[in-house]
Amino acid sequence: MADQIHLDIVTPERLMISEAVDEVIAPGSEGEFGVLPGHCRFLATLRIGELRYRQGEQWRRLSVSWGYAQVEPERITVLAEIAERAEEIDIARAEAAAKRAEQELAAAKKREEMEAARIQLEKALLRLKVGRKHQGLKSG
Repeated sequence: MADQIHLDIVTPERLMISEAVDEVIAPGSEGEFGVLPGHCRFLATLRIGELRYRQGEQWRRLSVSWGYAQVEPERITVLAEIAERAEEIDIARAEAAAKRAEQELAAAKKREEMEAARIQLEKALLRLKVGRKHQGLKSG
């Protein structure tokens, strides 16, 4: 069995990550799942959530919004609609987006408006969580 698994994270805009890693934890639509080298093959849908991967002792984090993960024994390919590395997240911008989404949610009259605002709020809160964890790791 290999010591590492190759991780590719792709968005419609770019190939974000293509690296050998030791472990991946992803936000599956049915709950988080972990992948280690030699994992059995499967395909999973992703929800809005935190994807993290480990290289040695260091964990790296991304916020991802929807997509798919294809797992093979030596490779995991993540096709994400939206993904952002923790170090790229602008905390002030994410806070402003969360505040806007909360206001839109409070003002929503129709179910579709409420759902759209709820999704925007969920994405903004995820970005805040991931960005703040990264800042905490950097200062610690």
